[in-house]
Amino acid sequence: MSEEKSLNFIEEIIEADLKSGKYQSILTRFPPEPNGYLHIGHAKSICLNFGLGIKYSGKTNLRFDDTNPVTEETEYVESIKDDIRWLGFSWANEFYASDYFDQLYAFAITLIKKDLAYVDDISAEEMAILKGSPTQPGKDSPYRNRSIEENLLLFTAMKEGKYKDGEKVLRAKIDMAHTNMLMRDPIIYRIKHAHHHRTGDTWCIYPMYDFAHGQSDSIENITHSICTLEFIPHRELYEWCIENLNIFPSHQYEFARLNMTHTVMSKRKLLQLVTEGYVTGWDDPRMPTLSGFRRKGYTPESIRTFCDKIGVAKRENLIDISLLEFCLREELNKTSLRAMAVLDPVQLIITNYEDARTEELVSENGPDEAMGTRTVPFSKTLWVEREDFMEEPAKKWFRLAPGTMVRLKSAYIVKCEGFTKDDNGKVTAIHCTYIPESKSGGDTSGISVKGTIHWVSAAHAVTAEVRLYDRLFKAENPAAEEGDFKDNINPDSLQVINNAFIEPSLATATLDSRFQFLRKGYFCLDKDSTKEKLVFNRTVTLKDAWGKEVKKH
Repeated sequence: MSEEKSLNFIEEIIEADLKSGKYQSILTRFPPEPNGYLHIGHAKSICLNFGLGIKYSGKTNLRFDDTNPVTEETEYVESIKDDIRWLGFSWANEFYASDYFDQLYAFAITLIKKDLAYVDDISAEEMAILKGSPTQPGKDSPYRNRSIEENLLLFTAMKEGKYKDGEKVLRAKIDMAHTNMLMRDPIIYRIKHAHHHRTGDTWCIYPMYDFAHGQSDSIENITHSICTLEFIPHRELYEWCIENLNIFPSHQYEFARLNMTHTVMSKRKLLQLVTEGYVTGWDDPRMPTLSGFRRKGYTPESIRTFCDKIGVAKRENLIDISLLEFCLREELNKTSLRAMAVLDPVQLIITNYEDARTEELVSENGPDEAMGTRTVPFSKTLWVEREDFMEEPAKKWFRLAPGTMVRLKSAYIVKCEGFTKDDNGKVTAIHCTYIPESKSGGDTSGISVKGTIHWVSAAHAVTAEVRLYDRLFKAENPAAEEGDFKDNINPDSLQVINNAFIEPSLATATLDSRFQFLRKGYFCLDKDSTKEKLVFNRTVTLKDAWGKEVKKH
């Protein structure tokens, strides 16, 4: 019998809430800020929020927390929606915090009327000084005790655009001696004369994220508002606003965000990589963005499996990227089509094979018989990998060397009779003889060989560009290293092979196809491809080469 997976702590809370009758059904939300592309860390939150909605027959809203017009763009909104759909989820409703600007403004007016909010004129520098420290209580602003009437007039004037950016703010009136620094009269509205991607120039004051977030949850009747651990100190303000506005009591729960080795998850740092030209864009296959993973050839199933394996915890930890790659290999090994590609070619000439002869040999498309077979052209001159030949073979060398025999995949056994070199001592051709009786699928030669290598017929080969991607950062945790995080960028994160040779069947590859290039790794077609020039990306190696390197040191 299969062992039933135990509930995570959020599932335990939901099951208790449903059992007690606190809620008849649950409603979660995924609330991205449209100020960048989603990354693998967001995938964990997406899988959690939408997964809970599915598991408990509830619903999940997609809500864009678009409260900062300076950093937000419609491009980011569309990319976020594409990523969620690609992961396999759909939302019950599509909302925006900007949908609620009128309601949030009314909430702010309510707090002013209750003498729980005031307009402050002091500078950001003065405010920081007056806030005190974790061990020292703060001091009241000289404007803290303005009358309700004056605050209403000033806040209305702020809305009407009568003040410049930073000239005034609206602060909640809570407690300047509070042990939680975030409760020391936090700013809830600021002035920003900036064009908003949805509301245009209607507003010049915008709610702070902390103010908009909880109230937006409440407006939508979100039952379980799931955030990452850094929002624990913010929960008091979340609850203070809901309680003092007497609105639907959404409740916030916090889980550990995803931190992964050899990458950074800060959108600010990712934006730097893009704008400063370290990568080609948000969807560069070295980026930890979902669009980057998609372009690199990752599947939504592998990412969902990964998110399920790492689980939901209350403590921060660093997940090894090798686990994500393991989940991908497990899937691609079963589902990807097999093909032959030679990335570092050298000629192999079969001296006893007729010059003009061509055969169509049958090769399997994958490990499952249901994946079928394809035909591969075979001729006298082939391309093979340079690393499959050694002039002076090492011990236990089962590939090509003078006098040795190997099987050509789905073809014949050949024997190396010699080789030629150029003036620089580089091998230019390997000369072999083949054994006609050794044809794959009907071998009557009685000869047994230990090595099998892949090949591509030179007369039929298609030329392609192949991009070999690797870790973007050398350091396991680049954000924790001293100095600039960009100092840890791996100079070998991309190797471009301009003239690889691939079998002709790959000429019809599509963007959603996945291939295992035999003995070389898993690959997919890149969006840069044209009919004249095919471009393939390495999705992941066949084995975890980084893990081996770590064990060596």
